[in-house]
Amino acid sequence: MLDFMNKADVAHRIHYAIHAMSADDDRGIDGMKATLLLAGLYVECAFLFDNCEEALQGTFVKLGDLLNCDPLDGDIDIAAMPPASIIDFDAEMGRALAREFFEEWLDCEYEFHRMILDLTQQIFNQWEDSTNGGGQHKSESFRLLIECTYRAMGYELAAQELCDVVIEKKIGVDGWNLADSISSLAGLAGRKLSYSHGGRDQCCWFRGSDLPDLLDQTAYVMTQEAVRLGMPTGTDWRFGLPANDAPVNAPTLLVNSIEGVCEDFFRAINLHDYHDHAVCAAKAAGRMLAVACAGERPELEPPIGKPLAMAALTESYKSACVEYAAVSY
Repeated sequence: MLDFMNKADVAHRIHYAIHAMSADDDRGIDGMKATLLLAGLYVECAFLFDNCEEALQGTFVKLGDLLNCDPLDGDIDIAAMPPASIIDFDAEMGRALAREFFEEWLDCEYEFHRMILDLTQQIFNQWEDSTNGGGQHKSESFRLLIECTYRAMGYELAAQELCDVVIEKKIGVDGWNLADSISSLAGLAGRKLSYSHGGRDQCCWFRGSDLPDLLDQTAYVMTQEAVRLGMPTGTDWRFGLPANDAPVNAPTLLVNSIEGVCEDFFRAINLHDYHDHAVCAAKAAGRMLAVACAGERPELEPPIGKPLAMAALTESYKSACVEYAAVSY
């Protein structure tokens, strides 16, 4: 058990880590990145308790009391939020930070949780008093933190639920194997990503250009989820992928089979944004990939599973873009 001085040192080191990870050479501290790192800390703290959603609600009530303010009212401009893939990436960094320091803490989770609340109060008060960046009011910071935290937790819970749905309804009932499951989820991520921007990148495939940044970011969500859960790292994710001028070969039947089931779930949790859907499906595909490639005798060898998932994602994205182009023209 740590004494008071050591606990204060842990809090200081977490603060320093957030500061260092969100530092920008040109603009100073990137406030949104720092907020997303904090969101990851809160998500990981919530998972320390039996009911993570109730824990998160109670957390924000306590934080409001500490800040002596309510979060900013009204609808938040979608342009104020980063893309779903960035939210997931930075929040996962915050979750990893929480796990690292909680292992060192080795004490009551309630005390660790309280320390994160005190740290957030200190950071938000500093931002409000700062002249750099105009001094963002703590009610605005509070609102952004709530939005980012609920989104990050939503992606985590949705990814697990999608895995459960595939295992229960497709593997258990329809006799799918893990390769089918991975292809369907990765393909769904690609299709949803195309829907998120109306297929506007379809022309790039006819020019033979590289993957759009948005697709690359979504692929990174999938690959990092797999690596976090034990998938061997390596550079073979794109090995054997078809060339840009090759005919599109998406796992359309598998994606069609899973899409309706996933849509029911997204409606049930009130998640309507296609980019959010893409990130959730990509995280789920990464988890299934880690399961398929784990152990001494995996169902799929990593050099096979990695490009299988990547091909399903990219080919489904291209297919949806091409279909949109055909309808548009």
